[in-house]
Amino acid sequence: MSKALKILFVTPECAPWVKTGGLGDVSAALPQALAALEHDVKLLMPAYPALRALRDGARLLFQRPAQGHWPAARVLHAGRHDGVELLLLDCPGYYDRPGGPYEDPQGENALRFGLLSRVAAELAGGASPWREWRPDILHCNDWPTGLAPAYLQQLQPGGTRSVMTIHNLAFQGLFPLERARELELPPPWLVPDGLEYWHQLSFLKAGINFSDGITTVSPSYAREIREPASGCGFDGILRARAGRLCGILNGIDEAVWNPATDPHLPQRYDSGRLELKRVNKATLQQRFGLQEDDGALLFGLVSRLTEQKGIDLILEVLPWLLAQGGQLVVLGVGEAGLEQQLRDCAGRHPRQVAVELGFNEALAHQIEAGADAYLMPSRFEPCGLNQMYSQAYGTPPVVHATGGLADTVVDLAAAPERSSGFSFSQPTAGALQAALQRVFEAWREPAVWRGLQQRCMAQQLGWRGRAQRYVDVYRELLAA
Repeated sequence: MSKALKILFVTPECAPWVKTGGLGDVSAALPQALAALEHDVKLLMPAYPALRALRDGARLLFQRPAQGHWPAARVLHAGRHDGVELLLLDCPGYYDRPGGPYEDPQGENALRFGLLSRVAAELAGGASPWREWRPDILHCNDWPTGLAPAYLQQLQPGGTRSVMTIHNLAFQGLFPLERARELELPPPWLVPDGLEYWHQLSFLKAGINFSDGITTVSPSYAREIREPASGCGFDGILRARAGRLCGILNGIDEAVWNPATDPHLPQRYDSGRLELKRVNKATLQQRFGLQEDDGALLFGLVSRLTEQKGIDLILEVLPWLLAQGGQLVVLGVGEAGLEQQLRDCAGRHPRQVAVELGFNEALAHQIEAGADAYLMPSRFEPCGLNQMYSQAYGTPPVVHATGGLADTVVDLAAAPERSSGFSFSQPTAGALQAALQRVFEAWREPAVWRGLQQRCMAQQLGWRGRAQRYVDVYRELLAA
């Protein structure tokens, strides 16, 4: 039997405590799946206000005194959660403040996440202050942890290998180059082959250039980001490191996203009792004052309301969709102009369109269960989780075939026997409308629709096999 690995997983957010998007879900589920494979996993994240109760009951691992531009901080052991030991970086001036994890009115994000990266590297390095435990793998996630692989090279790696996972290349952690002195980054690193990016300092570029391995969250996205159209200016860097880059598809937490056991649903159901799904639809229509019509095709959308997510495309086709008798329920928050347009549409069509701005976990589950189909026309999508949540709930997704959406949704027309939704190849309103026309046609054929739902729900969407792929990457790096 292979030796169990020691893995330090460092992240700026983790559900259920702090979540702004898919990274929060992945940071909860992937470490749990690695622990279920009998690896020793510790998760390090900042002690935000949502973790105050755990922080106050935690035991001190070590105190980090103030030094240079870094304030004093503590690393706390906050217990075991679903097989994963939680470590909190406690620095109240940096992390115990109102607002989301990335809100930065004081202009301190470079130091806030520089400190997270520095402490992660110190825990992984040969001179770690926590003598009892040293990881084999330091697994970093997105730009807020991007300096950790660079710091690790400074601090006697001691055999620890680093992995950088890119969840969304568009967020690159850019700061003025002058911040390098505060961050204790040596001048030889401040070059294009190091951390410098168009006369700025990029945390993400540090993670890409200094890590031993790079992963991203779907095979298609790993290919796309090496091309100028999707590379966000990093395509050349990623082509240069292509031998260290691989795409591993995200999974979903099947204990959380399971319509047979979901505590948020008015009516639980499974693939053998799909007729019960209509109770959730009726409840959703009642909640929002939509026309209570089981025959109306109800579309759901839970998303950031941005152009990247294709919300403008939905707005373009919405008059046509409503003219076909369709309905739409939206939950999300995002760009003010798109929010207003959605609210205006709901005001004009209150029996067909409902919009709730904000985030509500229970309602997100209820939309996945109550909708007949799910809209996800993202212009780009590294992986996406909602299309997989939808499939698990027998709610066929309608997606633009990009990134992880292309890897997880098989179009009904392209491969009827393997299909799990609907896809279109160009991110335009015309292409979306053509796909929606096919959705309405399939909806009018109950046998076709029921077969599609059952194929959606039969898929293997969990983390176990995908977590094993990460373990394979770790072992390859340790053997190199």
